[in-house]
Amino acid sequence: MKIKHKLISGIGLLFFMITLLIIVGSVFIHKLSNETKNILVANYNTIDYARNMLIALNKPVFDEKQIGFFEDNLKKQQRNITEVGEQELTEKLILDFRELKQKKDSQLIIQTIRTDISDIMLLNMQAIQRKSHVAENTAESAILWIGLIGSICFLIAFTLFVNLPNNIANPINELTRSIKQIASENYSERVYLDGHSEFSDLAKSFNTMAQKLEEYKASNMDKLLMEKRRIETLINNMKEPVIGLDEQHRVLFMNNNALKITGLKLEEVVNQPIQLIAFHNDLVRTLTQDLLVKTNTTDAHLKASPIKIYADNKESYFEKELIAIKIIPTGEEVEKLIGNVILLQNITEYKELDFAKTNFIATISHEFKTPISSIKMSVQLLENVQVGVLNEEQKELVESIKDDSNRLLKITSELLNVTQVESGSIQLNILPTDVQDMLTYAINANKNAVEQKKIELRQLIIPPIPKILVDSEKTAWVITNLISNAIRYSYDNSIIDIKVVAQSNYLKISVMDSGQGIDPQYLSKIFERYFRIPGTKKEGTGLGLSISKEFIEAQGGIIEVASEFGKGSEFSILLPCSSSV
Repeated sequence: MKIKHKLISGIGLLFFMITLLIIVGSVFIHKLSNETKNILVANYNTIDYARNMLIALNKPVFDEKQIGFFEDNLKKQQRNITEVGEQELTEKLILDFRELKQKKDSQLIIQTIRTDISDIMLLNMQAIQRKSHVAENTAESAILWIGLIGSICFLIAFTLFVNLPNNIANPINELTRSIKQIASENYSERVYLDGHSEFSDLAKSFNTMAQKLEEYKASNMDKLLMEKRRIETLINNMKEPVIGLDEQHRVLFMNNNALKITGLKLEEVVNQPIQLIAFHNDLVRTLTQDLLVKTNTTDAHLKASPIKIYADNKESYFEKELIAIKIIPTGEEVEKLIGNVILLQNITEYKELDFAKTNFIATISHEFKTPISSIKMSVQLLENVQVGVLNEEQKELVESIKDDSNRLLKITSELLNVTQVESGSIQLNILPTDVQDMLTYAINANKNAVEQKKIELRQLIIPPIPKILVDSEKTAWVITNLISNAIRYSYDNSIIDIKVVAQSNYLKISVMDSGQGIDPQYLSKIFERYFRIPGTKKEGTGLGLSISKEFIEAQGGIIEVASEFGKGSEFSILLPCSSSV
């Protein structure tokens, strides 16, 4: 039977029985009410009238007043005749009363009237007893029928209470459990519900759906396996070593190149925790340390160095890239991490070319210095009046040669500094140094440029100023470069502020100009090698700030820039203080 029909039948029958109980109860209550009313109205009133007439007869003097009281109750009795035989008794009482009115002192007639009243009272008492018995029978019948119907209602309600929740909840629970199995891709799950209810139909539909899903899965398994083999083949044929991990850091795959450089075998690593492999393999530990160890390093200036690995019968260089695989599961909104991929890019060829480039630049720069120095010496001889006097055109040519040779010498020095930085062979002579000496050197080095643009250099040194642990030569070069840039990008007759102040364990040196400033979109690139702000007409190689950054960071310091476009820029370097002031 359908659940709907069960509900209609059970609840409908219960509703019918409750209605029947109300009707039966109302009928019996009405019947009892009528029977009680008959006793009170018919018989009780007659007895009351008879009692009043006896009271009047029992008075010592049966005068006119008592006769009137008697006659009044007798008339009421005439109007309240309800029982069989009561009419005859009442008429006899009337006749005897009329005779008494003529013979007021006749005791015989008074006794006869008492007898008549007693007979009327006895008749009504018998009627009360009889009607009371009938009312009792009616009450018993009411209790019986109401109890019977109430018991049936209770049985129906109890049956619904016991069976109906289970009939509804159990199939729902079974279907819910099976749906969860299907959601877990267990398409072999089936639901079996007996009967012909809606749940049985739902179970049949569910089983049909599960069967079709199982068939769909089976039909697509070959395609999935083919795609899996295709992806595995693609990964294995990649030139770059690739390692795939799941969210629990278990190895999903390692291509042939990854196995080759780590010296591992595929069967040794698949489905194994990477922590366990890293414990026995130094290279794997190096590759996964960023993944397994949470570091507190937040310095954006730190760069990951290339990893040197022995591969292809030589030392090779690789750049590591850690790719987090995140998805948003179907039906959810929060992104979930499902694994990581470690990709190694072989940069050996580029590294070798970079080495060759660095050596070439170093060689060329070194070779350039000799002829440039010779040119400068020749220019100095030409400027000497003892050699000969030059006319104005010759002086202009000599001045032009002098400027070009100075520019060539500067470029050559910067190229040599670049090669020193790139080769990682920065030679530092770190000693406690007085910052005032370096400031004096940097200001004197830019004295001519300051005078040409009529710029005012203002120094603000806030004591106490401790000594700093730096390489004085390279730090002075950085300060000189910052002041030179500030002069180059400042307007004529402007002011450049040089501020020195101690901050915790560092000494901060700031150079602030009032030039055009730097567009915010270029601030993050200002320290990149060979970068020059697009559209600038100022001379430069784009190497000065890059070399300055390398020199300062090599000494444990920090270089920063703050700029408001249209109002100027502020370059600051923070250098570690010496323990002694």
